[in-house]
Amino acid sequence: MYARLETASLYGLEAEQTTVEVDSENGLPNFVMVGLANQAVKEAKERIHSAILNCGCKFPVSRITVNLTPANKKKEGSHYDLAIALGVLLSSGQLPELTGTRLEKAVFLGELNLDGRVTAIEGALPMIISMQKRGVELVVLPRANLAEAELVKGMKLIPVESLTDIIEYLRAGKPLNILDAEGYVPSREGLGGIPDFIDVRGQAAVKRAAQIAAAGFHGMLMIGAPGVGKSMIAKRIPGIMAPLSYGEQLEVTQVYSAAGLLGGRLAWSSDKGLGLVTDRPFRSPHHSISSAALAGGGPKPRPGEISLAHYGVLFLDELPEFSSKTLEVLRQPMEDGQVNINRVAGAVSYPSRFMLVAAMNPCKCGYYGDPIRQCSCTETQRKQYISRISGPLLDRIDLHIAMERIGYSDLEQEALKKSRAISTEELSIAVKAASRLQQERYKGLDISYNSQLSPALIEKYCSLSSSGKGIMEAAYVSMDLSARAYHKVLKLARTIADISGSPDIRDEHLLEALSYRLPEQYFS
Repeated sequence: MYARLETASLYGLEAEQTTVEVDSENGLPNFVMVGLANQAVKEAKERIHSAILNCGCKFPVSRITVNLTPANKKKEGSHYDLAIALGVLLSSGQLPELTGTRLEKAVFLGELNLDGRVTAIEGALPMIISMQKRGVELVVLPRANLAEAELVKGMKLIPVESLTDIIEYLRAGKPLNILDAEGYVPSREGLGGIPDFIDVRGQAAVKRAAQIAAAGFHGMLMIGAPGVGKSMIAKRIPGIMAPLSYGEQLEVTQVYSAAGLLGGRLAWSSDKGLGLVTDRPFRSPHHSISSAALAGGGPKPRPGEISLAHYGVLFLDELPEFSSKTLEVLRQPMEDGQVNINRVAGAVSYPSRFMLVAAMNPCKCGYYGDPIRQCSCTETQRKQYISRISGPLLDRIDLHIAMERIGYSDLEQEALKKSRAISTEELSIAVKAASRLQQERYKGLDISYNSQLSPALIEKYCSLSSSGKGIMEAAYVSMDLSARAYHKVLKLARTIADISGSPDIRDEHLLEALSYRLPEQYFS
């Protein structure tokens, strides 16, 4: 007998509808699976065999052929188990046909345990969103994935805990729990444990730079001796950024769903457990990370740290300690907002609109230019250390800022005035106002922040006065700016103007933007 069911195959964050065909016929007992299934899919036959027996059914003693179509695309993952198991039971005559039942046009997703329980799968959210785009109205899925699935408004969902739930429905008419997903707009009561800027003593200039970076989604590089507060500031930046829109939350959640990182592991999300990533991600990989782990990849391409930082902060501490090969991976995603992974089986893309925040020492020992501790590096050693970061990568980072040592007297003074120190709440007021200006200005365009402006849009939205043009021309020559750096300065000036509430870029905005191109002495 022949049975046919529908499931899905995930490629990056896009899924295609996949048909599971099962045919049982007389012959020597055998279980053959075709359709470019990888090892994880082929192992399904062992899980399915035990699951069927432990659900009170018989595993057919016949020749069973399973075909996954389209057969020219590789199938990866364990979420095909449920559809294949039902196909085996239908084709062997142990279950009545799906025709005329509520499951007739359903898509089946789920991994089976040996006892027949249906367990959570990776990538449920992007698969369900893609199925909805293709006209699918009903999805059968593990109950453990229900929270993320309910985000897809308008989709009908049947959460199941065991293969037995479907068997009893088809055999005895036991009702299934059919839910209408209503979507979810979260309340934002506060961030998930992000520390406050009020704890950072001094460094008012760097706090100002962080505010500008957060307002326009600009990259930021901090250079300073050990202990001046580079990491402290970086960890607090997500707290001053504008809240994610619901659409952005869904995008980020899809990435984490595809990576299998939803649920309780999102300790920084204020709405953890509800299936939705609500706060901006903060990713801080160690400098020993490989280029594949940073960009994504593997036999089954998965999102890397670049994509896990989508719409959030990617913090690279001790930047020169990363391998040059790893750092160069950043260049294309920083420009395009997505990372492309090419494999023999095909190519996938993951979104990567992240805010790069990097920190580094000015030399190997960390004390070049320090007023108290003498640098022990030779000039050659210092240049070798700095040269680990390529010019093209530095050129792509909008703000370069040097951090100075805070003296004891300053610390003591700040401690006495801590109640008047700048807090995250105070910094975020201007950031949110600037973000609203940008959202309104770029309505209808495929951008949300000043950092995403193309050269054509820069000409439209970043026009300068005649005096501003004179300042920019002089700086372009004296600071030896590249064309990319020129555009970075203009976009930065646009953000500074937005923070001040000015519709035009004034000279003081431009001069402040130019001040964030770090003095050449640090890189030569």
